[in-house]
Amino acid sequence: MQYTTAEDKKESTPVTRKKRGFRSPLFKAFVVIFLVLIAFRLILPYIVLNYVNKKLANLKEYYGHVNDIDIALFRGAYVIKGTELVKIGNDLGDKDTVPFFRTPAIDLSVQWAALFKGKIVGEIYVEDPVLNFVKGKHKNEDAKADTADFSQLIKDLMPLTVNHFEITNGEIHYIDHFSNPSLDLAIKELNISADNLTNVNDSSKLLPARAVANGKAYGGEFKMKIDFDALQKQPTFDMSAEITQVNLVELNDFLKAYGNFDVNKGSFGMYTEFAGRNGEFGGYVKPIIKDIDVVQWNKEEGDFAQILWESVVGGAAEILKNRNREQVATKVNIKGRFDDPSINLWRTISFLLRNAFVHALVPAIDNSINIHKMEDVKDKTLLERLFGGDDKKKKKS
Repeated sequence: MQYTTAEDKKESTPVTRKKRGFRSPLFKAFVVIFLVLIAFRLILPYIVLNYVNKKLANLKEYYGHVNDIDIALFRGAYVIKGTELVKIGNDLGDKDTVPFFRTPAIDLSVQWAALFKGKIVGEIYVEDPVLNFVKGKHKNEDAKADTADFSQLIKDLMPLTVNHFEITNGEIHYIDHFSNPSLDLAIKELNISADNLTNVNDSSKLLPARAVANGKAYGGEFKMKIDFDALQKQPTFDMSAEITQVNLVELNDFLKAYGNFDVNKGSFGMYTEFAGRNGEFGGYVKPIIKDIDVVQWNKEEGDFAQILWESVVGGAAEILKNRNREQVATKVNIKGRFDDPSINLWRTISFLLRNAFVHALVPAIDNSINIHKMEDVKDKTLLERLFGGDDKKKKKS
């Protein structure tokens, strides 16, 4: 009878080892998932690019295109590069030669600061955008109505509700190729920032959101501030804006095209306030022209009608100029419902004459309009008493 020792058993027993390391099924599954994620990450920009271009192609009255898409998963964002929108001019499908909108980059992302307040919302940043309003030439036909829904486009491109919106170094142009001379008026270096659009801060204010803007135009500066409630269906806002020290000499093409005169010198400023609530609005626009000197044509160079017109314009500017401030100014009151605005013409003329012969209008925002007071009209002027004002329109209606 043979006995086997423990050592003999150990030597005779076959060795069975568990599959570990690179041969593990769990590891293989992890590798497969990792490779799938990498592949998905690589093709994701193309999927998003195709989706965005499809949405732009289906936009009514416009044709849009995007060149590229960058995805930043770690910050929950994607960047749309090389966006361009072109307006379709007529029923034949002709496109404007000047793009309606273009920008090198639009960044759409999660607003991480809002997460600390328990809200999941988004933010949009637009870099160096250019917006062109091109005046068309319509003969014996009505201008085609614009039915594009850009708000729906933004909702399609941004899956989250937008709480912050910002534009840096933008431009807005008004272009008229059919005027003589042709025009390209612009506000440049435009910066706009709008915050708390969805009231993430849970503010109890009547107007919880705020937008501020600034820019430059022809030697002058533009500033605007708006407090508003973006969640209201009816426009609910309190706005003030001003543009100051615009050099009128740089606007001579505009004055020639639409006024048939030009100037040797002069500056322009405009101050305005408006507020709106429950479908109604009210406010004023106060334009002020200082140190204006209208060019007088040489009798040998200009025709009689041109000489007469520039003499009338120059004479009127001289008569209506306030001697102390060397300015021509008035205040245009505008109020009513958004679908039925009204301008108090006689009050406008009264302010023009008052500035010239009584006392000068102050070149500043009056701070007389707000969400609770949408009209700063107090006593009627003499011309309003003689010829009527807004009361006459109310009686007719």
